[in-house]
Amino acid sequence: FQVIGALVLAVGIYAEVERQKYKTLESAFLAPAIILILLGIIMFLVSFVGVLASLRDNLCLLQAFMYILGICLLIELTGGVVALIFRNQTINFLNDNIRRGIENYYDDLDFKNIMDSVQKQFKCCGGEDYRDWSQNVYHNCAAPGPLACGVPYTCCVTNKTDIVNTMCGYKTIDKERLSVQHVIYVRGCTNAVLIWFLDNYSIMAGVLLGILLPQFLGVLLSLLYITRVEDIITEHKLSERLFEEQRSAPEFAGAGCCMCYPG
Repeated sequence: FQVIGALVLAVGIYAEVERQKYKTLESAFLAPAIILILLGIIMFLVSFVGVLASLRDNLCLLQAFMYILGICLLIELTGGVVALIFRNQTINFLNDNIRRGIENYYDDLDFKNIMDSVQKQFKCCGGEDYRDWSQNVYHNCAAPGPLACGVPYTCCVTNKTDIVNTMCGYKTIDKERLSVQHVIYVRGCTNAVLIWFLDNYSIMAGVLLGILLPQFLGVLLSLLYITRVEDIITEHKLSERLFEEQRSAPEFAGAGCCMCYPG
């Protein structure tokens, strides 16, 4: 955990340093680099507490480590269950956030890079569908510029051998899906990613197991170690009590021999 936390923290710091060179974000808390830094700090601190507690057999630190790790595991499981139960609300939430990101597409370098990568990798366009790009002031059909009523070129249907045509998505938003599906990807990225997850459920199961299992084992081993430390403390206190009783017994016996009784 400590090594992974340090690596995540290092990646986050590097990404944030690079982002600062082209900083255009209105809200720094939405930057992936900030999220990586916070996640790395939390992972590093929690693992450091666990290592320190095990080295010093400190019961308080062991309990703190177990409770923190258990709370993190519970939050992750609860979040996953809630997302599955309220699937439609979760999808709508994601689509709304993507639309807000699309509004600031050219002002938010982090979102732009992520959105471009997702659209190319998953062969999709927008959040719910390609018409989400009308939320952007430059791509809206009422805009005066050449981007009006168009989508970014990362939405375009291309082959690896094709030369990138940055104008391929122009004048497509106001057209029907069937008439543009050979030009741009009409499926939304939210559904495209969900379909990919379902098609690659074994990979996702492995990833989830790799994330949750170490945390579960950490909680379980911490509980066993705490129980062992408590047993050792109890045995030590019992040994001290027996030793004190053995020391005091001869003194009482000697005092009894010298005791005078009235005649």
